[in-house]
Amino acid sequence: MILGRGVSGEDARGNSMAGETGVNVKAVTAWDTDEILALYRSAGWWHDGEDDPAEIPGIIRGSLVFIVAVNRNSGKAVGMGRAISDGVSDAYIQDLVVLPEYRGRGIGKAILRSLLAACRERGIGWIALIAEGGSGDFYRGLGFGVEEGDLPMMYKGGGEDAHR
Repeated sequence: MILGRGVSGEDARGNSMAGETGVNVKAVTAWDTDEILALYRSAGWWHDGEDDPAEIPGIIRGSLVFIVAVNRNSGKAVGMGRAISDGVSDAYIQDLVVLPEYRGRGIGKAILRSLLAACRERGIGWIALIAEGGSGDFYRGLGFGVEEGDLPMMYKGGGEDAHR
């Protein structure tokens, strides 16, 4: 496990602990759907009528690694992040979020460091993400940089190959 500022070590179960925040950061293969839904909604990424909460268990299982930051007192998820990958060469960090009332305590850094460590442990060296506006400094401080000349794009529908 990569440790650094904001991460104080690991407990006996191998869960990294984010500073003195009262939060454990750990990899999971399942978690309470309502708690994960609350995290997605806190970031504005999940909308009733558009997204189906029944997909959340599949999102967790389908990730290379899914990290949850858990409040030690309540046992509730206060942050999460995941890496999606082919498991061999490339990985993308996605869905990194910490509840607003827990931000600024090193929890997001602990989640990201855990994701990076999980990728590196599998020999994955090409790790990328698309950062939301205003979060560039956070990611730059953890070793990410802008790939000059690259253009992130998202499929919006249509196009000549859309209906083949």
